[in-house]
Amino acid sequence: MSQNLSEFVPCAVEVLDTGALVLSFPAPYTATGEDILELHVHGGNAVVKGLLSVIPLAAGSDSIRSQALNIRYAEPGEFTRRAFYNNRLDLTQVEALGDILTAETEQQRRIAVKGSSNVLARQYESWRQQLLDARGELEALIDFSEDQHFDESPSRLIGSVTEQIVDLKAKLQASIENASRGELLRNGIAIALVGAPNAGKSSLLNCIVGREAAIVSNEAGTTRDVIDVGVDLEGFYCKFADLAGLRETFPNQEATIGSIEQEGMRRARERALVADVVVAVLAINPPCNSNGSGKSTITVDPEVAATLRLCDTEKQAVVYVINKIDLLKPNEHMQTLRGLLEKKISDGDLPPSPLPISAISCMTDQHTRRSSDGVQHLLESLSVLFRDLTATSGVDSATWESSLGATERQRLLLKQCLNDIQRFLDQAHQHPIDEELETESADIVLAAESLRSAANALARMTGAGEVANVEEVLGVVFEKFSHPFIDL
Repeated sequence: MSQNLSEFVPCAVEVLDTGALVLSFPAPYTATGEDILELHVHGGNAVVKGLLSVIPLAAGSDSIRSQALNIRYAEPGEFTRRAFYNNRLDLTQVEALGDILTAETEQQRRIAVKGSSNVLARQYESWRQQLLDARGELEALIDFSEDQHFDESPSRLIGSVTEQIVDLKAKLQASIENASRGELLRNGIAIALVGAPNAGKSSLLNCIVGREAAIVSNEAGTTRDVIDVGVDLEGFYCKFADLAGLRETFPNQEATIGSIEQEGMRRARERALVADVVVAVLAINPPCNSNGSGKSTITVDPEVAATLRLCDTEKQAVVYVINKIDLLKPNEHMQTLRGLLEKKISDGDLPPSPLPISAISCMTDQHTRRSSDGVQHLLESLSVLFRDLTATSGVDSATWESSLGATERQRLLLKQCLNDIQRFLDQAHQHPIDEELETESADIVLAAESLRSAANALARMTGAGEVANVEEVLGVVFEKFSHPFIDL
């Protein structure tokens, strides 16, 4: 904006701030691609309110001048919307900006920053161009095969295109996998604490969060409903769920297990089966003899074992924690109990775990037998597991790390593109093209259409697709931009 605001003020006004700074940025090399005027003043409420109250006076009483300035508050996200329409940002960068605004942990901030670069957009555009080139070769084969001589036979040309698409399919699969891992960082890693009543799940939760988030009592079955607590653990946003204790029910126990506890157990099983990480808390049982003789044992309730066996170890990580090691007698060794639990795992009674068995005491660290034991060591082990769960796959580390910043919308479009590519490959394999092109021209048309659909899915990633889709995404993203700004 080249005009001086003082030219439009109808009368002299008092100085609002002697240390104000006015910066003018001419288009098109600005954040929005338009002329921008920035007013930098001291942040006192009175100064800011005074400035906002006099800015509309710059329009004056002249209707023509007023219409030319059209000073108003900007809509939420309007500057970002203008940046998008002026090609200063693509849709992936707009989404990443929204994630930056809502980031609460270091890992969330990192993937949002990675997504804000144009690495993802360039990668999507490169893949789209590959699809367009492949489609062009097929359509040329359809339209000009009888009029022009091709260096390759139709069958070889189709084979060459298929090889390119197979290579692209592998890249898409890796990108989808990374996007799913990025969702763990963005939305949080769901962790379910599973165990029998009075195993110490609530005590462990309180130790992790550093406060009394759950009621702790010697009475078994204190927790009846799911208690959710969010924790920033080494930069990872973790959603811990303290679940009701699971115990085997017998016909003669129906009177002691009420409907409320049964509902709590049902919810516990349900939550455990959808968690990303399942922490099985198993308590040490001291000797039952009145004189204290005998050995401490560790038992796994059949209901707990059955729930753990239902976990999908391909998608879920099961972690074992032996609690109450402060109950061990001086002559007892923790390794003996670990060996008993490891045998149950090796025998198939319990699912395998990616981490060694942890041993803790929620009472006090004074009872810790070794430096490798304890709640702190458990948390350190979990953070290592989280890094493995969110590690990227792919050769080009810069590109694949950026793919962690892909949003759920982008992941779904990648899956749609992958489905279209798979349909093309199925058509190419089911109907091999022979030298008589006329007999298979319809199949080539369908194959080319599959590639067109796949390319359109990638175009929608950056906002180059259908207008309706772009407006829908912008509307969702801009809901995160709630701060008003003056727009000229």
